[in-house]
Amino acid sequence: MLLVLERGFLVNYFEVLYDTIKPFLDGEKRPLNTMEVSNMWLYTAMGETTLRIEQITINTVEDEELRKIMELALQTHSEVVNEVKDFLLKHSVPLPTPSPEKPMGDFKDIPDGAKLTDQEVANSLSFNLVSALTYGVRGLSESIRADVAYMFAKFLIKHLTLAVQLKQLMEKKGWIQYAPPFKP
Repeated sequence: MLLVLERGFLVNYFEVLYDTIKPFLDGEKRPLNTMEVSNMWLYTAMGETTLRIEQITINTVEDEELRKIMELALQTHSEVVNEVKDFLLKHSVPLPTPSPEKPMGDFKDIPDGAKLTDQEVANSLSFNLVSALTYGVRGLSESIRADVAYMFAKFLIKHLTLAVQLKQLMEKKGWIQYAPPFKP
């Protein structure tokens, strides 16, 4: 649950979002359109790839705060991918072929030059979250069916929540990469 204190009130954004579109969820649903299927299929394929990258990189993360965010990212992306896969299968859409899951372990004995640094892992995760947000907005904006739009909106909130936590850690650790100031 995403609970946020706003103006003295606890707000659950998922409930607000659901209450907003609930009237549109009742009744007969239109068939999925080509863009909805395409966007969900792409989101699944990208999510599977992101999961594999995270399964590899978490093995070499040394910073404990980053490790916790990586674990949250793995959980979040697993939930998102599984929800979309279940939805696609329910509608008889063939799934993308994922690469095999990667083993979890402690591979800190890999030489420094042969593995990503914690800063590189954080920036890679940040890039993947930006991609998830970008494609999630696309999926939401191109959805006709309310249930598909709701799914994408829910994924956006999850990814945004994770991105904010990661950005705060990256700023704290000095890992965030800023563009130089613009001087005309």
